[in-house]
Formats: sequence, C-alpha cells, structure tokens
Amino acid sequence: MSYLHARAAEAARWRGIFAPDRLNVGLVWAGNPRADQAASNAIDQRRSLDAAAFLPLLHTPGVRFVSLQLGETTRPRIEALPASVRPLDPMGEVRDFADTAAIVAALDLVITVDTSMAHLAGALGKPVWVLSRYAACWRWFEDRDDSPWYPRTRVFRQTRRDAWDDALANVEAALRALAASTSTSTSASKPAKR
Repeated sequence: MSYLHARAAEAARWRGIFAPDRLNVGLVWAGNPRADQAASNAIDQRRSLDAAAFLPLLHTPGVRFVSLQLGETTRPRIEALPASVRPLDPMGEVRDFADTAAIVAALDLVITVDTSMAHLAGALGKPVWVLSRYAACWRWFEDRDDSPWYPRTRVFRQTRRDAWDDALANVEAALRALAASTSTSTSASKPAKR
C-alpha cells in the first residue's frame, strides 16, 4: 500500500542504471546532526552509525548498494570504504525530495536508520528495514517489529544502548536470506541454455 508515487519516467531511468541482475538496496547510515540544537544532536548521535559499521553487510553476495545518504561527509565516508564494496552514490544528482523518491522507487529495498528516508520508502510502498535506536522514537513503538503505517516495514532494534552489533547482525542475516532467495528465483525464471 502506497500513498506517494514517484515520477515514473525518472524511476525507470534509475532502474536502467541500477544492476538488473542483483538486489538493489538503498542505504542510509546517519541522520542530520544539528550542532546548534543540543537535544536534537544527542538523538542524532544515538540513531546514526558510521558507514564502516555496514562493512559486513556490504559484502553480501548478489546485492548492489546505493547510498541515499546526504551531507558533506558522505563522499569521504564512502571513499574510505574498500573500493570493491563502495555503494553507488547518485545523491549528487538530487535536487529535491521528488528526485530522491524516484531513486527509492527504483530500488528493491531500503535499509536506513530512523530518518525521513524510512518514511519516504514506507509511503512509496517500498520494503524498508529501519535500524531503530534503543529507547526508540515513539513512531516505531517498542513491542513490535513492523509498522502500522507502512506495511512493508521491518524494524531492527538495538538491544542495548549505543550498541548496534545485534541489530546489524540481524539485518545482515535477513539480507543474506533475501539475496539468496532472490538469486534463486531470478535464476529459476531464466531459460536454461542449450
């Protein structure tokens, strides 16, 4: 169920750019720090990770990662990753949220910390996996791993404050299973070579 729609021509253009033979997964690892607002900045620090925390995930076979991360530090953080696992970074072409929506619409899945990207993907009806901090924002509740507003959302929670290990391990296991099942169904649908 979606209540937002991306521009079809733009989404199709991005689909043509992304890897057709892989699971295309958008990735957001940090929110928007607000140094001038102490309370907001403290929450942002608790919800954000460094891109390097996703290294085990970035090695998932059959997956092409696409950075949906904005901000001045994005490019240096991507460049600090090993070249073989760096996500594609189309965000330099984004002028507004409609451009971002077109990119998200072309993806198979979005994995994000608790940012507006989770809500955009959910509103577009895309599968979205939200990494939720300990003592989460009320929107993600505390006793469920889904969302009443976005049916294709799955929430992966910190089990301890400031410790992302368990949540990231659970995301990695789920992504490996999804990539394996997608690979199997893709290869099963291709005709055998003679």
